[in-house]
Amino acid sequence: MRIGQLYRQVRDRFRQAGMATPDLDARLLVSAALSLPVADLVLREDADVAEENAVRARIYENLRLEGMPVGRILGERDFYGRRFLLNAATLEPRPDTETLVDAVLARTDPEETGVMCDIGTGTGAIAVSLLAERRRYRVIAVDLSEEALQCALRNAVLHGVGDRFHPVCADYMSSLGSGLDWVVSNPPYIRSSVLAGLDKEVNQHDPILALDGGDSGLEAYLRIVADAALLLRPGGGIALEIGYDQADELKKQLRHHGFVAIEIIRDLSGNDRVALARKP
Repeated sequence: MRIGQLYRQVRDRFRQAGMATPDLDARLLVSAALSLPVADLVLREDADVAEENAVRARIYENLRLEGMPVGRILGERDFYGRRFLLNAATLEPRPDTETLVDAVLARTDPEETGVMCDIGTGTGAIAVSLLAERRRYRVIAVDLSEEALQCALRNAVLHGVGDRFHPVCADYMSSLGSGLDWVVSNPPYIRSSVLAGLDKEVNQHDPILALDGGDSGLEAYLRIVADAALLLRPGGGIALEIGYDQADELKKQLRHHGFVAIEIIRDLSGNDRVALARKP
C-alpha cells in the first residue's frame, strides 16, 4: 500500500462516519503512524508504507472511530504554537483557551519581572505559553493531581521554561503566600447536571475533576476570586476562562471582592470567554 492510498482510505472512513474534521483527523493520525511530517502525505504519496506502520494507522483509525479524540490517541495536543504532552489526569487544551493567554500577554510588558499563579494547571499549557512569551516571569502552577503536575513539568522542560515553572500540589491557593502579580485559571465550569449530556469525546476521555464546576458551575470561581483578592499585590491582575453564560455572575463576584477594571473578552466565535480584573 502507498501513503496516498492509506490516507485516502482513512479519510473516507472518517467522512462516512460523519466526523466534524475528517480530513484533518486523517492527516494527523496517518502522519503520526508513519512518523512523517503532515506535508509528506502529499509529497511522498507514492511511497510504500511499511506493514507495521500500516497496522499502527489502522489502530489509530479504529480508536478514532470509537470516539477517542485525536489528542488522546497521539498523547499530545498543539496549543499556542507548541506541542503539549497529555496524560489521563489532564484536560486537552482547547484553542478557545488561547484567548486567555492573548489577554494576559496584552496586559504585561516583556521586560517586566513578576510571579503568576496558574490554578488547575493541567498540562501546563497556559503557564508554559505565558512563560515562553514573558521570559522574566515565574509561574507557580497549582493542581490537585500529582499526575497532572508531572505532565505539566515535562511540558515546561520540553519548552525550555522548567527553571521558572514551580509545580505545587494543593487545593486552590491555600498553601501560597501573598504578593502575586497575576492569578490565571481555566477552572472547571460545567454544571454537574450537564456532564452526562456532553459529547462522549469529552465525558469519556477528559478527567471529570477538570470539568465539574458543581451544581452552579461556579464553585471553583468563588474560591479562586476570594483567594486572589487576598494574595494578589495591589495592582495585580486576575484572568479567568469562563463559560459563555457566566460573565454577569463573574462580574458580580469580582466586584464583591473589591476588584476593579473588570473586562469580559470574547473568543473568535464571539462568545464570552475571559474575565479580567485588577486588584486596587
